[in-house]
Amino acid sequence: MKALKNIIGVTLASLLLLAVPFDMQAQPKKKATAEKTAAVKSMVDTQDYVFKAQTVIPMSGRTRQITSDYDLKVTKEEVVAYLPYFGRAYSAPIDPSKGGIQFTSKDFEYTTTPRKKGGWEVLIRPKDARDVQQLTLTISENGYGSLQVISTNRQPISFSGYITEKKETKK
Repeated sequence: MKALKNIIGVTLASLLLLAVPFDMQAQPKKKATAEKTAAVKSMVDTQDYVFKAQTVIPMSGRTRQITSDYDLKVTKEEVVAYLPYFGRAYSAPIDPSKGGIQFTSKDFEYTTTPRKKGGWEVLIRPKDARDVQQLTLTISENGYGSLQVISTNRQPISFSGYITEKKETKK
C-alpha cells in the first residue's frame, strides 16, 4: 500500500512539473494573439488597411490561386480596387484595358459590424464607381478575410486573403 502511495505521489509530482512549462509557453502565444487582434481592430476602425487577395472564387468555374499582387486599399479618403475577374460579364467594357475590377472611389459608405464569433463585417458601397455596387469584407480577429464583390454587369465574385497595414509609398 505504501508503494502504491509513493507511485501515485511521484506520478502526480511529475505531471505537475510537466504542466508548468506548457503553461509558461502558452502565455506568449496568448499575448501575441491579443496584440494581433488589437492591431487588426485598429486597422478596421481607422479605415487604413490593404486587403491582399490570395485566392479567387468565381460563381462559375474553378477556384484559382493568385500569383500576382492584387489588392483592395481602404483609407478614409478613398477605396482603390485592383482585382482580377473570372466569370460571366453581361456587357463588355468600353476600354479593353479595364478588365478585372479596377476603380478608385472617393465617395463611398463604410459600415463596420462586429461578428458574433469575433471579427468584423465591413460593408463598402461606392457611389462613384460605375460597375461595382457593393463590397463585403469579412475579417477575422487574426487578419484573414474574404471579400465578395457585387457588380451591376457581372456575376458576383469572391476573394480570400488577409489584411495588412498600408505601406507608405516613397515619392
